[in-house]
Amino acid sequence: MATQKIYAGASLRETRGRSGLTQRQFAERLGVSLPYLSQMENNHRPISAGVLLRLAQEFGIDLTTLSAGDAERMVIDMQEALADPVFDATPPLADLRLAASNTPVLARAFLDLYRVHRQSQERLAALDEAIGVTGQSTLTTPWEEVRDFFHYCDNYIDAVDRAAERFACPEGVRAEPWSVAMAALADRGITVRQVELPVNVVFQRAGKELLVNSAAEPATQIFQLLHLVALERQSDLLDATLDLARFRSRTARDIARIGLANYFAGAALMPYRAFIAAAASERHDLERLAHLFGASLEQVAHRLSTLQRSGAKGVPFFFVRVDQAGTITKRHSAARLQFARFGGACPLWNVHQAFEQPGRFLRQLAETPDGVRYLLLSRDVSKHAGAFNAPVRRFAIGLGCEVGYADHLIYADGLDLTRPTAYEPIGISCRICPRPTCHQRSVPPIDRPLRIPADRNGPLPYEIA
Repeated sequence: MATQKIYAGASLRETRGRSGLTQRQFAERLGVSLPYLSQMENNHRPISAGVLLRLAQEFGIDLTTLSAGDAERMVIDMQEALADPVFDATPPLADLRLAASNTPVLARAFLDLYRVHRQSQERLAALDEAIGVTGQSTLTTPWEEVRDFFHYCDNYIDAVDRAAERFACPEGVRAEPWSVAMAALADRGITVRQVELPVNVVFQRAGKELLVNSAAEPATQIFQLLHLVALERQSDLLDATLDLARFRSRTARDIARIGLANYFAGAALMPYRAFIAAAASERHDLERLAHLFGASLEQVAHRLSTLQRSGAKGVPFFFVRVDQAGTITKRHSAARLQFARFGGACPLWNVHQAFEQPGRFLRQLAETPDGVRYLLLSRDVSKHAGAFNAPVRRFAIGLGCEVGYADHLIYADGLDLTRPTAYEPIGISCRICPRPTCHQRSVPPIDRPLRIPADRNGPLPYEIA
């Protein structure tokens, strides 16, 4: 694959500011001229290999953090927002990349402003009774704010991840998770009992006693124990992380606390070094990893997408969970592929087909409009409540990576990765997808002119010029 040029002017300026150096002093430390540094800081030049090396040596910068991940995410987000008909035209892609790289604060402010507009329009359309309520921020919902926090952290929280690993591997070797969790809770005076609880209740706490539903799946039971361990034993760490995030509301902070406790639970159930080694050894076989770590398929797939530790990164996966209506309920991408922020996922992704073939892993070779090719994997996930009349929650999970990493996955075996016609054309969102002949298109792309043919009819009442 071609080497990607790195434009990270904002990161350079941030590093210089943290170090308290003038531009001239910073240039001398990096071994470059002042004009050259100025050009790099303004994204007129990519960062050279020599500068990357000096950044690592002189300032201890993790080079992987300079890969414009946040900028690329913001470019996708801005493309989606600007596809709204409220805008007359979409700026060139190069301009969006410059805005995301040079002025990330302004780019995020634009996205926040667009969310305000979109939410207002949705309230009006639905005659939302919340219109006129005072004292509440309409900038973004608490749920979206927390989602964005994890999204822009690459879904990897280093301090929490390492604390979970130390807890799960007290002597440097992975301990049996149920026993170590029970011991940790006992130290807090909490006793655990497995009992019959009402349907859909996983656990119930009464003072110093924790009741765990014996009908719940074993992976769910241990996950909930580790979640409680995080709240009981790691409250200071969770609070420090939440303080750094600076959430706008108490509700968002409370939701994020649950998310961080869940993160700790997943990282303790699947400790980083043990899990990444097993993933490589088993060639990322989800079923084998679920068996080895006593986790569910969804927990394993989600954990694979978090392996972004500096100096020990795993395959950059994207992970998504959708419901039967096509609504994305979980999403994260450590790859270049990003998910629709303001709509549903592309209907051509095989994740939507997983409901039609329950219990099977579906494989798909796909290519996005930018020419990047991916290996996609999907499967349905059913969450039973343990009773005949209880409702069953059904989701589909999707996991994927660029084909350059396909050799690391057992799911690539038997696939012809060299045949161009094996790759299905997929997109991010119809509103920003440039494909002119997609048979599943729901709305036209906002940045392309349309022709309305008068002499013939087809699947769409328009043609994309």
